[in-house]
Amino acid sequence: MTFKTTDLCDEYAKELSICQTEFRSFGKKQSFFGPIATVEILEDNVLLEEALNTIPEGSVLVVDGGGSKKCALMGDRLGEIGVSRRLSGIIINGCVRDSVELSKLDFGIRALSTNPLKSKKEGKGKTNVVVKFGEVTWVPGEYVYVDEDGIVVAPRELS
Repeated sequence: MTFKTTDLCDEYAKELSICQTEFRSFGKKQSFFGPIATVEILEDNVLLEEALNTIPEGSVLVVDGGGSKKCALMGDRLGEIGVSRRLSGIIINGCVRDSVELSKLDFGIRALSTNPLKSKKEGKGKTNVVVKFGEVTWVPGEYVYVDEDGIVVAPRELS
């Protein structure tokens, strides 16, 4: 499906939530969409990796990392899992690392920034829960659409 978030806003504005957080793009894929799967973590990426390995093909993993910039939640190894599992993309309210390698992956990656420090490995957090950031309530199963102009969330798949 080809889409533009601007066109979606023109046609479906009353149904959409528009993310107000400014994310940077780190993957080669600039435009992506899919059903939302969520992870809520803080400076610990064990559940993020588990989600990448288990959520359905075509999904977008939305990671609420609390906006922390103290460490990276994803690097090239986890990005490669997303590609191999044919996920649509990932949105991280936190940081990534290995940005040069991530930029070569055919995967949609949005995050706040970079940090070279890896995260803890304690397995703390929650999966498949409603999370809130960027003035958006991210509900598992709803749809997110991402391109160069922004990130919008709809309660259903838009055609």
